[in-house]
Amino acid sequence: MKNKAREIVDKLNKWSYEYYTLDNPTVSDAEYDELYDELLAIEKELGEVLPDSPTRRVGGELLKGFSEHTHLGRLYSLDKCKTEEELISFVEKIKKVDPNAEFTVEYKYDGLTMNLTYENGYFVRATTRGNGEVGEDVTAQILTCKSVPLSIKEKSGTFEVQGEAIMKLSTLKKYNETATEPLKNARNAVAGAVRNLDPKETAKRAPEVVCYNVGYYEGNRFETQSDMTQFIRENGFVGGYYFKKVKSIEQVLSAVREIESNRPNLDFLIDGAVIKANSLALHDKLGYTEKFPRFAIAYKFKAEEMTTTLLDVTWQVSRTGKLNPLAILDPVDIGGVTVSKATLNNWDDMMRKGVKIGSKVFIRRSNDVIPEIMGIAEHTENSVDIVKPSKCPVCGSPLRFDDVFIYCTNTDGCISQIVSKLEHFCSKDCMDIEGLSEKTLEQLYRETGIRYAYELYNLTKEQLLLLEGFKDKKAQNVLDALNKSKTVELWRFIHSLGIRGIGKKASKDLADHFENLENLKNASVEELVNIEEFGDITANSVYNYFHDEKTVIELENLLSVGFVFPQKEKKSGAFEGVCAVLTGTLSKYKRNDAKKIIEDNGGTVSDSVSSKVNLLIAGEDAGSKLQKAQKLGIKIITEQEFIDMLGL
Repeated sequence: MKNKAREIVDKLNKWSYEYYTLDNPTVSDAEYDELYDELLAIEKELGEVLPDSPTRRVGGELLKGFSEHTHLGRLYSLDKCKTEEELISFVEKIKKVDPNAEFTVEYKYDGLTMNLTYENGYFVRATTRGNGEVGEDVTAQILTCKSVPLSIKEKSGTFEVQGEAIMKLSTLKKYNETATEPLKNARNAVAGAVRNLDPKETAKRAPEVVCYNVGYYEGNRFETQSDMTQFIRENGFVGGYYFKKVKSIEQVLSAVREIESNRPNLDFLIDGAVIKANSLALHDKLGYTEKFPRFAIAYKFKAEEMTTTLLDVTWQVSRTGKLNPLAILDPVDIGGVTVSKATLNNWDDMMRKGVKIGSKVFIRRSNDVIPEIMGIAEHTENSVDIVKPSKCPVCGSPLRFDDVFIYCTNTDGCISQIVSKLEHFCSKDCMDIEGLSEKTLEQLYRETGIRYAYELYNLTKEQLLLLEGFKDKKAQNVLDALNKSKTVELWRFIHSLGIRGIGKKASKDLADHFENLENLKNASVEELVNIEEFGDITANSVYNYFHDEKTVIELENLLSVGFVFPQKEKKSGAFEGVCAVLTGTLSKYKRNDAKKIIEDNGGTVSDSVSSKVNLLIAGEDAGSKLQKAQKLGIKIITEQEFIDMLGL
């Protein structure tokens, strides 16, 4: 009977693939339903459901919440360009590294990024992108998505297949015909479907997942992006609806123009084109920034624009004291989203655009970016000039004006600056202290007078219980979170300090380069400038922070809390005590694999050549890093010598 179940499952999955992926059904719905019912009866009698049985797709019970899952391979977002000149520049940069480089051009789908995991040929998990490293487990929701195969032909190894959950416009139209609450647009509809705690609602909206990349895999299975696309299509996924391999700049532009001209005819939303270098070896060679791969870019089509009336301008004070103008608008619908506020950047920008209260303005909204006022559509008889602030709108203190921005001078007493600094300190990418929201921090300032981060660690349960909305459990959770935060990665602590110009990536670079806080505090401007991508402005900003009398006192008070910065586990092996740089193309290893081998054998890997590096591993077509290493007298070895060091 189990063999019979296997036979029926294979047949039903074949019919589903023909129907949902190929759009070429070979049987009627009635025939499918009859065989499906037979399978249900067999499974009931067996008391077993095969891992790729289509009966698993039925929406289950309402979930209580989403659990987090760490991706096997990081999901990067894409850098963006908006003009053909910027796109040409991207292609030219890659051509300088490899004059024979080929490119792939695909649709940039406007949906929700998904990561599908397969082990030994069977679907095991679906997650959202999340922050790129950790996403939400939405397996129950994606099980209802019939375009996602429950089993694939390739039965060995683990794969993470990346794609985009989309809702076709025709499907949205059909859903809205009977919906009690119609959905505004396909993008919001699919996001709401996948992140709905009720899988039955997901099934009603009938999303599908279009796959375009294999983000994690074991071994050297692919050489090009084209190979990945072929793998995706051969293994039963819905592959990209557009995929073109090109070589010249003219061919890249032609493909992008073709996509844009056909955009109105598509049954799904796209907001641009994705251009990638085809060679995966070139991917390894070009590498990544903190946020983006250097081998790919998204060409963004013109964002949606509408006109509306500017009702008022308010001024918000940031943690640096900068006054940021915020436009209050007559609410307008842009792409299914009601927009009532927009950014105005700064005073000079407002004056350049000629913005006035009461005027009709052009509003542009692109994805989830804060809407922006692009310019004036029409002045009216009610239009009046915006008044430049003469004092801080929050604390009434004098202002300081530079060439572009306006600053509140009351750095120690302005509540907006104080609360914003505390909120940054507690945020997820810094100390990650749960329970201390902006609202709670403002309460603490008003009720207890807390102004500095170190004072948070002196809070008592009694003080917290005096705050509105706090009971015993919530107060204890905050105290536990504060205590937990005392053990923190060095880069997070550096980021939490709010040094001007130092974000997440720069904080990681500082932690990796100096290894401990004492080294960083004593660093000279010259040492700081030696860090890759650090210029004079950034270096001086860091140096000044650690040599300013006021911030030095604040930092000493903060360190008195007793923070512990865990050191990376020291491993022994052939590379113990070695700081290496990888450059060029390695024939036997992906760069990330080589990096892991070095770290597993006691070494560290740097992205840049500096005085702390004592070994450079040069593959084919090594460039400027090799030249710099030669000038610095750093030991240089080939890939084969690298293998020999490992005794392989």
